[in-house]
Amino acid sequence: MTQFSLLESTDEHARAARRAEKLRKELERHNRLYHQLDAPEITDEAYDALFRELVELEETFPDLRTLDSPTRRVGGAVLSSLETRPHRERMYGLDNVFSAEEWAGFQQKAFRALPEASPEVMSAWWADPKLDGLACELTYENGILVQALTRGDGEVGEVVTESMRTVRNLPLRLNGKDAFPPRRLEVRGEVLMFRKEFEELNERQTALGQKRFANPRNAAAGSLRQLDSSVTAARKLRFLAYGVGELDVQYRKPWETYEELMKALSDYGFETPPQGRLCHNLEEAESYYRYVEGTRDLLPFEIDGVVYKLNNREAQRALGFTARAPRFAVAWKFTARRAETRLRRIMIQVGRTGVLTPVAELEPVSLGGVVVSRATLHNEDEIRRLDVRENDTVVIQRAGDVIPDVVGPVLEKRPEGLPPYEFPRTCPVCGVPVRRLKGEAAWRCLNMSCPAVIMRSIVHFVSKAGLDVDGIGQKWVETLIESGRVKSPADLFTVTQKELMSYERMGEISAVNFVSALEKARLSASLSRFIAALGIRLVGEQTARTLAGHYKNMDELCAADVEELLQLPDIGPEVAGSIRAFFENSSNRELLERFRELGLWPQRQDKTETEAAALSGKKVLFTGTLSRPRDEYRRMAEAQGANVASAVSRNLDYLIAGENPGSKLVKAQELGIRVLDETAFLKLLETKASRPE
Repeated sequence: MTQFSLLESTDEHARAARRAEKLRKELERHNRLYHQLDAPEITDEAYDALFRELVELEETFPDLRTLDSPTRRVGGAVLSSLETRPHRERMYGLDNVFSAEEWAGFQQKAFRALPEASPEVMSAWWADPKLDGLACELTYENGILVQALTRGDGEVGEVVTESMRTVRNLPLRLNGKDAFPPRRLEVRGEVLMFRKEFEELNERQTALGQKRFANPRNAAAGSLRQLDSSVTAARKLRFLAYGVGELDVQYRKPWETYEELMKALSDYGFETPPQGRLCHNLEEAESYYRYVEGTRDLLPFEIDGVVYKLNNREAQRALGFTARAPRFAVAWKFTARRAETRLRRIMIQVGRTGVLTPVAELEPVSLGGVVVSRATLHNEDEIRRLDVRENDTVVIQRAGDVIPDVVGPVLEKRPEGLPPYEFPRTCPVCGVPVRRLKGEAAWRCLNMSCPAVIMRSIVHFVSKAGLDVDGIGQKWVETLIESGRVKSPADLFTVTQKELMSYERMGEISAVNFVSALEKARLSASLSRFIAALGIRLVGEQTARTLAGHYKNMDELCAADVEELLQLPDIGPEVAGSIRAFFENSSNRELLERFRELGLWPQRQDKTETEAAALSGKKVLFTGTLSRPRDEYRRMAEAQGANVASAVSRNLDYLIAGENPGSKLVKAQELGIRVLDETAFLKLLETKASRPE
């Protein structure tokens, strides 16, 4: 190529780059005008022409296709599975209230928790509709979308970046006039499907002979989790932003109020929940709730209440979180919608802990835009209280617009001669007699080998709440159960590498890892982990630690009577009765004997070893953004003898602080509590408690 042609080629590329940049900005502007502001300036044909021009430029010069290019909205990336990643800051759920009195009580509780704050600060709450979709977190670095995670369990979410790029109202690059966009901005919100698009999708599903979606939320969740992002692109999802996670805004002060934050998100190009406003007192909050409830059907998407967040963000940080929800925000749920339908029959479902739950099978009826065909009846006492019978006409409601519930029968429509419902006294799956423990409303199948409870109990056995076996995926456990190879938790330890490799998509390396992980767990399981893994009703990780601290092995625990168990801390009559009932069940005793034969029969850790643990008897608290899920650090600390606190107090020994630690760090420093970063914490775990600090 001659020097002239090289220059000519360079000039052509430069012109294409300038044109592509202009097209990207223009197309995104028209996207926002069309999808968010409902004020299009050009026809669909004109938009398509601009879009095709950009596609052609990117095909000619592939290096011009940027992460924020509108062409990525058509999807096309096909994944083999959804990867999971931890959130840098946990995504919490919300506590609920259902009346003005409960809302006032929540607000007063916040007042009492932060008495130093002024009445003006504690009375101002930002309110907006509670969206009924799939929670999602979007990460922008220097203004560009780089990652999207579902909420997942709050600690870890599924990576749905490619799918989220296809959502038309989502800015791939932050808008606004900031010369320096945030270095890092985690935007949190809800992925929705509008009612109109939901109806059109179900019509297409029916035409193709495929299963219809039950409601818009399920449709949105299923669409976002598609491995083929082009399928997601065709589903017309929307994203509405309602908050932020980690924030590094650089060169400017962070937003002081939620009102300012919501305006900033809108300026950045995000669609936010409509009709959001600031409420300055209880009367305004209640008035806003009544207004939103009365106009909810005018919105193009489903909502199920109103969310209130304390407006002052510094006060939010000071209030902090409980184990599951923020102390500065609450959802005031709508009163339930009701409808009449026929109760065809009452079915009995058996859960992981053996609870027999009656479920009403209904004539399908539309309730708040959702077709309902089943509803819970809770337990035998509830059936008797309501006096509902098979073939009754019943009133149903969606409690909080989520869980269908039977309110009661319409007696004037009851056919003559309908017999009362008789609750079964044997398990409908395994036939073993069921028991109703003292003080309980539920009937239970205490047979741990019952096929109805096996699936969930085995998954629990190897989960983090059980033995915490690394590398044993739930899907493979379910596959082994469904094939009939595994019928109890003990069977997992007899599965061979050769057997595993006979299953489709199970390779040699995966099979080796599967068997090795179980062998490691068999040899190293602690007594407390083993007790927790058994899934004894009312016995969680803390109670399992209490039992393991008192009894040397399972033989001693199996022999303990109720009176002896009641002498242990934090074990009351109900827990003691549950433990005793578990060990009296013959099927459970047979299972324990199998574990003994397999060599899975852990002994209590010697007291000298416990005392030598790095954090024995110490009280620790984690705060800020950590590089690993907080639950993982909690387990590491507890394994070394620590008690994990929920708040800063004078008897706290260590505060482990990540990035942006907030008010907990300030309070800890004021109290003279030792503060460690993650590196120092991990080093501490390697030391002995007796070693001088």
